[in-house]
Amino acid sequence: QHRMRDYPLSPEEIQKFLAESQAGTIATVGPDGVPYCVPVHFVHVDGAVYFHGLPAGQKLDYIRADPKVCFTVYELHQLLMDLEERPCFTDTAYTSVVIQGKAALLTDLVEKERALMTIVQKYTPQLVEKGLSEARVRGTAVVKITAEHITGNITGGKEKTARAA
Repeated sequence: QHRMRDYPLSPEEIQKFLAESQAGTIATVGPDGVPYCVPVHFVHVDGAVYFHGLPAGQKLDYIRADPKVCFTVYELHQLLMDLEERPCFTDTAYTSVVIQGKAALLTDLVEKERALMTIVQKYTPQLVEKGLSEARVRGTAVVKITAEHITGNITGGKEKTARAA
């Protein structure tokens, strides 16, 4: 794809963007072949994405049936208006990362707790000292997405004027 080739993010830029982003979208495929996408809070650690939630639900059912997923994070920076104000030439400046891989529900309590504490550290660092009870770790679903392919890009147009989104 043109933009991905022309404006790629380096591995370090991808890591930084994922560390700073607050939410991403997990895409799964249902048994009828229909995609299902849902936003989640996440952490990116050692090349894997982790997110948590209730131990039952549609996304978990779909992951159990077919572990192939796509995870996307993006940030819209601004609209880029064509200098001649032609509507079809309006563009956007944004940063995005797309991760294709396989998702699995974690069963190892040590790995689950490590992932959950990393999530706590990212979103509520003031609560890290409180820790997590074993019952809470056992009762929370934690999904690990092992990346098979990662792309990141930042786009922006030339000869256009920026307008805040």
